[in-house]
Amino acid sequence: MKLTEKQKRFADEYIKSGNATQAAIKAGYSKKTATIVASQNLTKLNVKNYIDERMQTIENNRIMTAKEAVEFLTSVVRGDVKETVVIGTPMGAEEVEKEPDVKTRISAAKEILKRYPDNDKVMEQQLRKLTAEADMAEKKVELLNGGNGEVTINIEPFKEDI
Repeated sequence: MKLTEKQKRFADEYIKSGNATQAAIKAGYSKKTATIVASQNLTKLNVKNYIDERMQTIENNRIMTAKEAVEFLTSVVRGDVKETVVIGTPMGAEEVEKEPDVKTRISAAKEILKRYPDNDKVMEQQLRKLTAEADMAEKKVELLNGGNGEVTINIEPFKEDI
């Protein structure tokens, strides 16, 4: 059985507010009978099914799919996503949009590779090299900014060596 236009408006308002009486009033039912009509509408199978279907659609649209996650991670790796950062200037603070740094890109690339179990060994080694280069660049900046000069080297064994 199909919903009347009022029932549909009632259901949509009820989904928004969670208040059946107010939903009935907003849908066009009389204030005098709104509580009774609201209660009756919520027991009608066609109205209940409509509400359940709409809630499921809303829930499905709110949760990221695996494809969306991989697309986002890819846009991070490619530098398409910009990040807003606040930097200090002689005139105060200023907001600037910048591309993700190398470490963030590497992290996103690792997340993508986790989803592909048969990933290429060459790609894995390239990722290790990029990580090492990023670590070295970070240490250089630290030294230039007055770091203590200590250098720590982390050597990860090749997977074949484990």
